[in-house]
Order: sequence, then C-alpha cells, then structure tokens
Amino acid sequence: MYSRTQNENGTYNTRCLFCFMTIASSVESDEELDRQEVRHICPERALAELMELKKEAESRTHQMTTA
Repeated sequence: MYSRTQNENGTYNTRCLFCFMTIASSVESDEELDRQEVRHICPERALAELMELKKEAESRTHQMTTA
C-alpha cells in the first residue's frame, strides 16, 4: 500500500503506508513509480509478518503439548 502525490512540477512522490518511508521522489512516470514500489522491502511489514508466524508456531506448539 502506497500513497502517491504529485508535485507542482508534475513529478510524483510515493510513500509506503506501513513504514511511512518515502520510496521515491520527483519521479516522472507511473511506470517508474511501480518499479520503485516493487523494489521496496518494508521493515515494518516484514516484522509484522514474522511476529504473526511466531504467534502461529507458538499456538501450534501449545496445542500439541495440551493434547
């Protein structure tokens, strides 16, 4: 999820809505914005996904020990 804004000179900026990092600024085309966004590795999203996996693993372990 990204937020794109247009500058007064017609170029664009894009920002990640998870970590609020500016991914690109002063980009001239949608295609370039797409390329920049695809390359972004969001640390906030990665951490959230790892925490969810840990929670699921702990839940499975707890279920196995109580069965």
